[in-house]
Amino acid sequence: MIAKLTGLLDSTAHDHAIIDVGGVGYLVFASSRTLSNLGASGEKVVLHTEMQVSETDMRLIGFASASERNGFRLLTSVQGVGSKVALAILSALNPEELARAVAQGDKAMIARAQGVGPKLAVRICNELKDKMGVIALGPGGMGAPVPVGSHAADAVSALQNLGFKPAEAARAVAEAEGELGEGASLDALVRLALKKAAR
Repeated sequence: MIAKLTGLLDSTAHDHAIIDVGGVGYLVFASSRTLSNLGASGEKVVLHTEMQVSETDMRLIGFASASERNGFRLLTSVQGVGSKVALAILSALNPEELARAVAQGDKAMIARAQGVGPKLAVRICNELKDKMGVIALGPGGMGAPVPVGSHAADAVSALQNLGFKPAEAARAVAEAEGELGEGASLDALVRLALKKAAR
């Protein structure tokens, strides 16, 4: 499994780039947002990657950040969303905008992506609203996605299982993590978040 590439940008096309790593050219598919940020040919680039293997195809997908890769993994977990559609969505929305659209059920925002119709946009919102935690930034604001598998994401999930709404759970966990710091244990995070959510 190839998780990251560091090399020189050889060339770009509308949907992929070729990255030269020690004389080997890797063809990497990516969102237009990632491709536009790669720079000029010959420059050093670093891409987080995801390898997709099917019966008929094997492709490497590249991302400017780990959060974009997490968004891609979540999108492709939705029935009917393949790598092309996921990259089209990530071309239209950055990871924070995607998280906000899912949290707010903003189907129109997701449907702005090429190849995404209203039905698929609804399915994406419905299937990802419990998987994609969102940290609240201030009163009513939505911010960055909580990394999947992190203590913060697990704490948000725990509070939701106890009956708190996703936005309430995310706000309480964000406040608790702010007080305890990022290295806090899941147990400590859930306990403090519960106190804050119950206020």
